Amino acid sequence: MTRSEHDTETLIRESLDRLAARAPDGRAVRDALARTGRERRPSAKLALVAAAVVVLVAGIFVGTRALTTADLEPAASRPVLGFGPGWLPDGFTEQYREGGPGTAPQVRRWFAGPAEVTLSVYSTADPEWSQTELRIAAIRDQVLVGGRVAMVTGDTGTAALITWLADADHVLTTRVRGVPDARVVALRIAQSVTAAPVGVRGELRFGPLPAGLTERSAAVTGTGPDDASTELTAVDPDRPSEPAVRVTARAVPPDVAAAEPVTVRGGQGFDLSGAIAVRLPSGRWLTVSGPRPESELIAVANGVQLDPAPDYRWLGRATS
Repeated sequence: MTRSEHDTETLIRESLDRLAARAPDGRAVRDALARTGRERRPSAKLALVAAAVVVLVAGIFVGTRALTTADLEPAASRPVLGFGPGWLPDGFTEQYREGGPGTAPQVRRWFAGPAEVTLSVYSTADPEWSQTELRIAAIRDQVLVGGRVAMVTGDTGTAALITWLADADHVLTTRVRGVPDARVVALRIAQSVTAAPVGVRGELRFGPLPAGLTERSAAVTGTGPDDASTELTAVDPDRPSEPAVRVTARAVPPDVAAAEPVTVRGGQGFDLSGAIAVRLPSGRWLTVSGPRPESELIAVANGVQLDPAPDYRWLGRATS
């Protein structure tokens, strides 16, 4: 349903009114500061402004340099994820990154036993997320993240989801599961998120794809570098939510006991009925699966490029 301009303004006004109603009284805050002697001298204020300018310039320089390093240049099957948290609860380590071209979602996950923190980034150019600002304005459970109105959903005490717009182009969500006071934790994580790009560089890159298919995502997962795996997906653009081809590389071998032998990448591979598997020179296993003819799956496997320098160092660490 399309909302009129008046309806949109009303939703936003009501949203701001709800936040204002929960804010502390401004006069009381100023009086308290005056009583405790916290009011700074003008010279101190100028020093703080100067320091803020230095930090801002330094941040721009560092951020620009990070975005232009060789490891952070988006390429086929090597996406760059644009945001990261500055704070996480103790014990959480990063074990998953996923991204892709165009409006593909960006996902990062941290785990501590069964507990999970997920940071996701969506494009406002994606129709599914283009009206997020209106949805946030319409909901009653709101908070502030970086000076922007955000919404809280799924708050059960041990799970919560915070959704906000980082800017005009990006919708961000922070989901926390299996953590006490999940709402508080999710909000603190959300408030710590900054534009901090990281790469996704696994051991595989797509070669030629069957006609009508396009690359959708590249993901790296594992509890640490020793059990890392890479997964690529390709889709029919008319059905982008259903991977037509999935390619994985991992150390764990598939069950090939009842498989038919086929020639893959110049050597013996296996037809697993809906999937093709072959052992790579490294000893790891390449698997290509999907609802496509066997000849297409073999062609995809033959065309896959092996990256000799995958980056698995961040797996099992709190932050990269």
